[in-house]
Amino acid sequence: MSLYRHIPFLKEVFKYALTAFGGPQGHFGMMTKTFVEKRKDVTQEELMDFMSFCQMLPGPSSTQTISLIGFKRGGVGLALVTLLIWILPATVLMSALSFLIIYLDAKEIQTNLFKFIQPMAVGFLVYAAFKAMRIAIKHNATIGIMVGSLLLSILFRSPWIFPLLILVGGVISNFSDKRIPMNDLPRKPIKWINLASFAVVFIIAGILSELARVQRWEQARVFNLFENFYRFGSFVFGGGHALIPMMYEQFITRPMHFHVSPYLTPSQFLTGAGMINAIPGPVFSICSYIGGLSMSHAGMGMQLIGCVIATVAVFLPSILLIFFFFPIYQNLKRYTVIYRALEGIHAVVIGIMWASAYILFHSIPFEWTHLVVILITFALLQFSKIPAPLIVMGWLLLGLAL
Repeated sequence: MSLYRHIPFLKEVFKYALTAFGGPQGHFGMMTKTFVEKRKDVTQEELMDFMSFCQMLPGPSSTQTISLIGFKRGGVGLALVTLLIWILPATVLMSALSFLIIYLDAKEIQTNLFKFIQPMAVGFLVYAAFKAMRIAIKHNATIGIMVGSLLLSILFRSPWIFPLLILVGGVISNFSDKRIPMNDLPRKPIKWINLASFAVVFIIAGILSELARVQRWEQARVFNLFENFYRFGSFVFGGGHALIPMMYEQFITRPMHFHVSPYLTPSQFLTGAGMINAIPGPVFSICSYIGGLSMSHAGMGMQLIGCVIATVAVFLPSILLIFFFFPIYQNLKRYTVIYRALEGIHAVVIGIMWASAYILFHSIPFEWTHLVVILITFALLQFSKIPAPLIVMGWLLLGLAL
């Protein structure tokens, strides 16, 4: 793979990584604006397809989606470089915070800089849902699936509702017999080594973690951390916000239940959970912060190792899984039942996006200025050619000025 010809794309990924606020839902709005409309790296239909596929897998969905865009452009090599560039700013910031939090009061790092970021993220999400709806919602059945998914996602906020809704939406859309797949498409090769690697690492990590605990190895926590975060990356559905309560149970509640010191204090944990919403990039980067603080008792060098271990462990399984399952997913689309299911699956994803906008809006204090921010953000995205990063910078500067 020649990286030189992909440099403009990678520069755009880096800009996106520096300005992608709002979690996985808000990220999709920026992806639409940047990689569909501005650069045309993928079509709106392809982006919807990537998003739908990633919703079916555990792990960080926005990270998997941007990696698939890189994969589509330049194969596995470019996908990995895209992944590294995408997670780098957020993981560096959260790793640095794990050092700073020991010396600074949490209140000292709260500023008005991020005052308008959450409503801005809602505006990006509304824009993404609106654009996707115009493409994928074509008749009454898809409208019904979208509305049903929206309501159920609001009523039942379990991460498991996402794959369940996708399954139901795919079944419902199969009652139509109008869509026939193109069977002359070439089959994608399936690389079983990715699934084998995922399973082998999972098993070895579990064995070493248990041996380290039972035999009280000197650096037992290193092995424990890798197993913990690899397991999180392997089984967490619903993005980083579903991961946070699982980590609280693992690192705060569970140690206290067994009458041992927790890996970090509840105050430190909650500070990281709050700050992750104020930085761009994947929500899963909070793992860099938790991993670092979990090793802070052993000195700065081990704390840095903790940041790296947590970052690698939590992102590794999702990448191995998408490289294994995506070719299978592409091959399955040759079959009528799967091809017809995609229409319902896309409608479900759009419903989840609308629900996410609603939930995100209700998670912030109600102010009329927030409604104005949402409307202005949507209008700028829909009717102007202002790049998405400049819109983000504008709201950051306005918040700082006020």
